[in-house]
Amino acid sequence: MGWKLLLRRSTLIEAQHCANLLEAAGIRAQVRNRFLAGAIGEIPPTEAWPQVWIPEAQDRDAALARLHELSDEVDRSAPDWQCPACGERIEPQFGACWQCGHARPVD
Repeated sequence: MGWKLLLRRSTLIEAQHCANLLEAAGIRAQVRNRFLAGAIGEIPPTEAWPQVWIPEAQDRDAALARLHELSDEVDRSAPDWQCPACGERIEPQFGACWQCGHARPVD
């Protein structure tokens, strides 16, 4: 199966977050160029940026639209939530407890 470039992000954290959102939506994704930051200066900086790739068969526009929808779903003004498993207080943008990994309950 072939893969195609969906997007580039300036940091690995941003690229991995995009890939995670796509995977959570059922769209396979890979992050490439994870370790090219050391090559900046030898190659153009944007060529070293981490990239998110999707399967060739996946509609690129649909994947970008879904990623945009998922990014907008996070309500920045929402209250923190409490993990039902360990009691840890978690910020609203997270879907799982950082302490124990328990998934956020569906409201």
